[in-house]
Amino acid sequence: MNQLTGSREQRAGSREPESKGQGRQGSGQPTTSYQLPTTNYQLPILHCFLLSLGIALVSALPAKALQVRVAPTKPHLGDTLSVVVRPNNPDVNVSPIVTVNRKTYPAFAIAPGVFRAFVPTTPLQKVGKREIQISSEGKVRNIAVWVANRKFPVQRINFRPGKAGLEATELELSRVKAFKSLVTPQKFWNGPFLKPNRGRVSTIYGVRRYYNGKFAKDYYHRGVDYAGPVGSPVVAPAAGRVSLIGLESQGFRVHGNIIGLDHGQGVTSVFLHLSRIYVREGDIVRAGQPIGAVGSTGASTGPHLHWGFYVQGEAVDPTTWREQGMN
Repeated sequence: MNQLTGSREQRAGSREPESKGQGRQGSGQPTTSYQLPTTNYQLPILHCFLLSLGIALVSALPAKALQVRVAPTKPHLGDTLSVVVRPNNPDVNVSPIVTVNRKTYPAFAIAPGVFRAFVPTTPLQKVGKREIQISSEGKVRNIAVWVANRKFPVQRINFRPGKAGLEATELELSRVKAFKSLVTPQKFWNGPFLKPNRGRVSTIYGVRRYYNGKFAKDYYHRGVDYAGPVGSPVVAPAAGRVSLIGLESQGFRVHGNIIGLDHGQGVTSVFLHLSRIYVREGDIVRAGQPIGAVGSTGASTGPHLHWGFYVQGEAVDPTTWREQGMN
């Protein structure tokens, strides 16, 4: 049986009336016309037939899903989630929209046809599932990520007379808030971040505290402390633009002398309690460049460097950024 013509019943039902003068060229024999059947196994034949007539057959195939990769695969509170998106069209220039709990996080191109958004987590957030929604080219993909708990140490801090009960001034609060909200499209850093000081780590990220016997419910240590001696160098952990300089003498009575580096794409660093500052606002610094010196200005119980690390305005643990990098 010829698959093109079908069964006897199909042939009978598909025969069309013969017209006068119809037949093979030069044979005088009549020719019967048949409809092409559309069973699944005959679609390739139908496709070739239509292409020979200049007609394209468009198959109704399901749209290819957005390619999304989230790292780390098993995050804990304090980690930064990296959401890498590859839209279906590699030539697309429009950044995807990444949303978590109704908050949108900016995505930036990191390679042709590849975008990335950073989603911060902190010790004050709830443990459990995060629903990450990615929208691109009219397509939407939802990914569930489980953020596990993490135990943070508890410290008891007693300020000496004159330092206890210090409150930040409106000046330093407004300037630091504006700095942390920076989302510069340009990416300055490259590779893992460096240690900003060679001193030992005296306080890790995320520590909860009692201040003079009172528990600070909404507090966690928003950075890493290095117990370097007064005057020891503080270096830029990565390239960036100096976007904040504040002095204790100007009213930065909690932060003390402070430097803020904008590393780009919503990633920023602050360096507190400095004794000296070697840079000015607007300077572009390279990784490892000296920018200041350790001190004990502001609300400090002794000489140390506080390195605060922020992603999209939230203080996250810089450990992964230092050990593995987020390039």
